[in-house]
Amino acid sequence: MRFTFRLLLISFLISLSPDLQGQQNLYFPPMGSWEEKRPAELKVSASKINEAVQFAIDNESDADKNLKLAHYQSAFGREPLGFPVGPMKDRGSAAGLIIYKGYIIGKWGDTERVDLTFSVAKSILSTTVGLAVEKGLIHSEKDLVHPYIGPIIPYDPNKALMNKSDHLMVEDVFDLFATPHNKKITWEHLLRQTSDWEGTLWGKPDWADRPQGNSEEWLTRERNEPGTVYKYNDTRVNV
Repeated sequence: MRFTFRLLLISFLISLSPDLQGQQNLYFPPMGSWEEKRPAELKVSASKINEAVQFAIDNESDADKNLKLAHYQSAFGREPLGFPVGPMKDRGSAAGLIIYKGYIIGKWGDTERVDLTFSVAKSILSTTVGLAVEKGLIHSEKDLVHPYIGPIIPYDPNKALMNKSDHLMVEDVFDLFATPHNKKITWEHLLRQTSDWEGTLWGKPDWADRPQGNSEEWLTRERNEPGTVYKYNDTRVNV
């Protein structure tokens, strides 16, 4: 009887826990069905939501919607080897959602249009790494990266049609973390942009992104010890 009472008491206390109650009431939309609510239903000012939506519409990027043209008109197109890799699609007009407590309480534009996302990839990347750590695929963000990454064979169907002697001296397989410097890089260094990773990815050498200083030293400069210097670099983001 006493054991039963204790179980009932524990169950009662758990039911009163604000954290657990919040989790039980948390709305998470099922796939293919995302519920919309009026702001007032969640005690949010509709006028403020409308102001925010109008602000987003009024401040849409003034860059050309032809993203190829916009690329070459920007600083990216003027960097060494600044050509884009892969297909480019004209962007749509400004669009977005306002999510509060899981519900859509505001939206504008065509939110179902597929567009290039660019830097949104960083959020997707950090989330993916977090899931990998949670599932044990990466044991710790402090781990060295090179034991996790095997050699890579680039997909190049045209290579099979080429004369073998034309690429006799070209490496068919490459390793992103084979150099002495790169072998010291951890997952955390990559995520924090402090790795100073060296190499080339998709035809883009690390030194070609926002190069600084004397151009004669771009390829020969001394590498910073991983974890000591922050520098944003798109090639390293894609590693």
